[in-house]
Amino acid sequence: MAIEVTTKDCTALTDAELGDMADLVAARTGWEAGLLSKEAEKWVLVSQAFVDGQLRGFVFTTLERIGGTPAVVIGLGTTGGGDDARSVLNGLMSDQFHKALMAFPDEDVVVAARMRSVAAFEAFAGLDRHRPWPGERVNGEDRAWGRRLAKRYGSVSLDERALLADFDGPALVLDHESDTAPQAPELTEQLVGEDRHLLAFGWAMAEFLEPYTQPVS
Repeated sequence: MAIEVTTKDCTALTDAELGDMADLVAARTGWEAGLLSKEAEKWVLVSQAFVDGQLRGFVFTTLERIGGTPAVVIGLGTTGGGDDARSVLNGLMSDQFHKALMAFPDEDVVVAARMRSVAAFEAFAGLDRHRPWPGERVNGEDRAWGRRLAKRYGSVSLDERALLADFDGPALVLDHESDTAPQAPELTEQLVGEDRHLLAFGWAMAEFLEPYTQPVS
C-alpha cells in the first residue's frame, strides 16, 4: 500500500479540500469545514495523506523556533481510524521529519502535539525523551517546555508535572488510534474531561533526521 503525502501552505486549501477533510473526520471528531477553515488561518502548512487517490489523513503544522529552539508544532490532525492508520501516520510524520531536516539542518528539533489518546504517541516513534510517559520523571526542563507549549497552544491551565493542559473549546488534537498503539493506563486515566489534553513532545535528534532527505512522494 503506497501512501502519497502532499504538503502545501494552508492559504492554498480549497473549499473542496476542506470539505473532504471534514467528511473524513465527521464520525470521529466532529470537526466541520468551518472549524477547519479557521484552523487553517492559525497554521502555516497542511500535509494530506492519500491512498489510491483517496484522502486518509491530514495534519496542520508549523515550523518555527520556540525560545530559539527549532520546533515542529503539530496542530489538529487525523489518521482516519482505518486499518491503514499506522501507515498513514508514518507517512505524515516522515513528511514532518523531512521538512524539519530541510529547515533546521544539523540541529536537534523538538516535536510537539496535543493528544487525547496515548495511541497518538506512535507519532513519536524513534524520538528521544518523549514526555510525558509513565516511569519517566518530568524534570525542570520538561516543565519549562510544558509552559512554553501551553502558551503556544493557548491553554487556559496547565498541570506542569503531568503535562496536562485544559483548553476552552473543542479537542483540536492529533487524532489517532491503532491496534499497535502503546499502552499507558496511568496517562489514560488522567484524560478526564473533553477539554483536557496531554501536551506531548519529543526530540528528533540531528542524526535521527539525517535519513529524511527526500519527501515522502
